[in-house]
Amino acid sequence: MIEIKITPEMIDKARIKAEELGPIRNSITKGKGNLVGFLGEVVANCALGGEWVNTYDYDLVLKDGTKVDVKSKTVTSVPRGHYDCSVAALNTKQKCDAYAFVRIKKDLSVGWYLGMLEKDAYLEQAVYLHAGDVDPSNNFQVRSNCYNLKINQLKEAL
Repeated sequence: MIEIKITPEMIDKARIKAEELGPIRNSITKGKGNLVGFLGEVVANCALGGEWVNTYDYDLVLKDGTKVDVKSKTVTSVPRGHYDCSVAALNTKQKCDAYAFVRIKKDLSVGWYLGMLEKDAYLEQAVYLHAGDVDPSNNFQVRSNCYNLKINQLKEAL
């Protein structure tokens, strides 16, 4: 896990992209998570390098050509290895090679690049949960069908 201090410039970059995008269809947060999503992409780009391209299917293209979709969540505390990383089942149709996971502190002061995994490996290793299921590892009731995997099962890089 890599901790990255978020600067005002990073927030400005993400805010511009979030405002351009507006509400997202099928979004759990109805577009309110756009700023955090884009900030997560900026943080992942700081950790991994490559080019921030932000397409529907992926967000970063690494130097080796790997197309990475970044998944971001807001948190109030430092992430721990036994916490889950989630990919909505709806998002598995995106044409990316890997998923990268980021957590952004609620006050936008810091982000954590948690790691990444090849898309196929992620879907193979993750636990599938249906909307309404209660995840037995944390008693959280999931809001939409998703795949969950522990942070400590990710790789720092591919």
